[in-house]
Amino acid sequence: MTSTAERVPGSASAEPGTRQRGSGPRGGNGAGRRRSVTSSRAPLVLLAPAALLLLALVVYPLVRLLVISFQDYGLRAIFTGQAGFAGVTNYTNVLTDPSFWPVILRTVLVTGAMVVGTIGIGMAVSQLLTRLSVAMRTVVSVVLVLAWAMPNVASSLVWQWLFQPFYGVLNWLITQLGVFGDHTQDNWASSPGQALTIVLTLVIWQAVPFVALTLYAAQSQIAPEYYEAGSLDGASSWAMYRAITLPALVPTLLLVTILSVIWDFNVFNQIWLLTRGGPEDTTLTLGIWTFVKSFVSNAYGQGAAIAVISTLILGALTSYYIRRLVRSGEEDL
Repeated sequence: MTSTAERVPGSASAEPGTRQRGSGPRGGNGAGRRRSVTSSRAPLVLLAPAALLLLALVVYPLVRLLVISFQDYGLRAIFTGQAGFAGVTNYTNVLTDPSFWPVILRTVLVTGAMVVGTIGIGMAVSQLLTRLSVAMRTVVSVVLVLAWAMPNVASSLVWQWLFQPFYGVLNWLITQLGVFGDHTQDNWASSPGQALTIVLTLVIWQAVPFVALTLYAAQSQIAPEYYEAGSLDGASSWAMYRAITLPALVPTLLLVTILSVIWDFNVFNQIWLLTRGGPEDTTLTLGIWTFVKSFVSNAYGQGAAIAVISTLILGALTSYYIRRLVRSGEEDL
């Protein structure tokens, strides 16, 4: 007598442990493989536009910059489109220039002062936001966003007007106080110390809103139970800030520090509009020196070499913080 399994083709009992083609919903393994291939390609498709933008706006300019740094690129090359190979001559001329090491040291010191001032004031403003009422916090946040959103060229021109001799607001205010005498004709850009002060003040004023709001957002995520426990133990506000707030803010602090170093190292508009690198080269940083070499001296090859060196220095300065940031992210996981 023939069994049911023998009479019904493709039954489960006909071939134990095997699966017939087309079994299961939507065709079985074939559809599953198609879904897995599609899902594996989806991230690549979504990342493709960003990758193309990075290639067009970052990778290609860097490669082009590197090529120009090894060429004898001047006004003739701009008009003819042809530039001879110069080897390492541009780098040799830059590295042996008497201004090279003073500019490097000045750039590092100015960047450090900007970053320290920005992070310090930003932490203070962030802590202040946690103590304000909802209405006042909203007002302060809006003011910070407006200050940060102002284009740096516009804010630099406003700053230039504030410190102008004869009709500058700050000179008029100091003169009206009558404590320091008549400062109506005081030209801030002509004194090395004053010129550096107005540049640092402007850059820090523009950068503080981003740091303050970012740190406040991170600080608002700390569970209030920790502060309640600290209050029950009799800890002071400073002790709780040091033991609870700061450890929780370390990843965010590393992030804003990296971004501040990158932004402040490449500051150009503010310095050029206010002081043009002077007086007495007090504010002559690598960004200003690159521009002067390229567009004032028409030595585009040397300017490109300075830009490549700046990129290497910036990478070395930020590599440590990037490793720390990645390591802290892995620890959080």
